[in-house]
Amino acid sequence: MVSKTGVGRLAIVLSAVVLFAVVGVGLFVMYPETLADLFGVVLAIGVLLAGLKIAGNVAGSLFPGYDVAEVAVEGPITRDGGGRFPSSPGSTPADDIVEQIDRAEEDDNVRALLLKLNTPGGEVVPSDDIRLAAERFDGPTVAYATDVCASGGYWIASGCDELWAREGSIVGSIGVIGSRVNASELAEKVGLSYERLAAGEYKDAGTPLKELEEDEREYLQGVIDDYYETFVERVSDGRDLEPEFVRETEARIYLGDSAHELGLVDELGTRRDIEDELADRLGTDDVAVEEFEPQRPLMARVGAGARGIAYAFGAGIAGLAEQREFRLRL
Repeated sequence: MVSKTGVGRLAIVLSAVVLFAVVGVGLFVMYPETLADLFGVVLAIGVLLAGLKIAGNVAGSLFPGYDVAEVAVEGPITRDGGGRFPSSPGSTPADDIVEQIDRAEEDDNVRALLLKLNTPGGEVVPSDDIRLAAERFDGPTVAYATDVCASGGYWIASGCDELWAREGSIVGSIGVIGSRVNASELAEKVGLSYERLAAGEYKDAGTPLKELEEDEREYLQGVIDDYYETFVERVSDGRDLEPEFVRETEARIYLGDSAHELGLVDELGTRRDIEDELADRLGTDDVAVEEFEPQRPLMARVGAGARGIAYAFGAGIAGLAEQREFRLRL
């Protein structure tokens, strides 16, 4: 059975085909005195194709073929998809995800948001930015864990109305980790020494070229503990779970069925099951899902491709060369 939307779009396209075909033939085929016959047919076809494109855009605006927006969060979560060196092509630029969710919110055709999560986590503030964008969406929001929804991914899911997963999905890891490289002994062996020039007692806490003092360790652990308490609060409020229960998970990961039994996941099901649920909520027979992707200019796409090539060529060298002092992630 053909929907009213499909009929309307087809009618607009067919009408445009006839209209632009008549215009093209009239201008370029039946008017040989001003245009060469050889180019007449070619130009007529060009006008027809242009008309089809215009008609398709108009039909898409008047009779949209979707009512649910899908936004994917895949790979490690960072601010811009990279760091000091070219990043893995699989990382998730948080700003792009926020832009996609905001664009779905502004789209009058979108009535619900499906947030697909396949991420091991990542940076704290970018994860929270995505969570806040999901909370701002005016309509049903469903987070769907595919393979992995851990740490920062679960932080994001706490901003949605529901979290769905598959039985074999990996869910959880509600914790924060900080790490540093202790290269002081290596530096001593190769003849390097650390000379401190800093203002503020803890400005160089975590610097890899010197041993970590006990008070510095306590200071950095306090930063991690503060982030952890914020994480627990986000999950407790967003998922309606007791804070003590969240702490008792001790950042464990669970398979989807176990996570569902514990209340960390609302429902188990496939993508088709989620679409059926959204159709019931929206009061329709079915839903049409549109994948929202980042809007990037040509040069930005070229740059992303170049970064991917650079990563494939030099990721190992970059990993050795980069000297981050104290890394904090979900």
